[in-house]
Amino acid sequence: MATDPTVAVIICAAGAGSRFGGKRKKPFVDVAGRAVFMRSVELFSSRDDVKQILLAIGPEDEELVDVKWGPNLKFFNVKTFFGGAERFNTVEKGLELVKDGIDLIAVHDAVRCCVRGKWVDDCLAAAAKTGAAILACPVTATIKEVKDNTITQTIDRAGLYEAQTPQVFKAELLKEAYRNLKNLDKNKISDDAQLVEALGQKVSIVETDSSNIKITQQNDIAIAEAILKTQHKPAPKGPTGPYIEAQW
Repeated sequence: MATDPTVAVIICAAGAGSRFGGKRKKPFVDVAGRAVFMRSVELFSSRDDVKQILLAIGPEDEELVDVKWGPNLKFFNVKTFFGGAERFNTVEKGLELVKDGIDLIAVHDAVRCCVRGKWVDDCLAAAAKTGAAILACPVTATIKEVKDNTITQTIDRAGLYEAQTPQVFKAELLKEAYRNLKNLDKNKISDDAQLVEALGQKVSIVETDSSNIKITQQNDIAIAEAILKTQHKPAPKGPTGPYIEAQW
């Protein structure tokens, strides 16, 4: 019987988050009693196929993360590292830490704390089959192209999807995509799938909905909390960490 692909997860929590405001960066704020990034850590740590979790943080956040969540991160065997100035710099650094023998690499926004386990299952399965897969939600809003505060055209939204995370790739494919980074305009890079597309590799999608929210502003917290209340969460099979209070 074939064994399940082994997975390494890079969780990105190193961004400045200038739009969010507040005293604490968005990955570290509480959503329904749990730090946003810890919800992502717990989701992946509960999977048997995930063999490595790499958490990218900013150097300025090292003390906060170590003091407040250090025991739990050690319990979940999470390795922290310092991210770069841009998202692609962060993932590039994470790739250097991925262990040999890993089949799939998943890249996930730390602030997408409402992603469903079923979506993760399907995305990993699709990537194992096709080489590259991402979560994506159909665009439902009316989209306007604007120049100088004036609408220039209304964009046909048929076939348009909003990219989400996790984005999952065969390990060597993602590494190859990053080796090709030097040939691309870095100012136009918005996600990892784009780098893989630049190699001519097709990327499949797993369709989701808008509940896989990315927390970017303060009012997104209330939305995320409402979404989490509607999701059935099975009771943990065992302890969730060495010190329960470290999660709260």
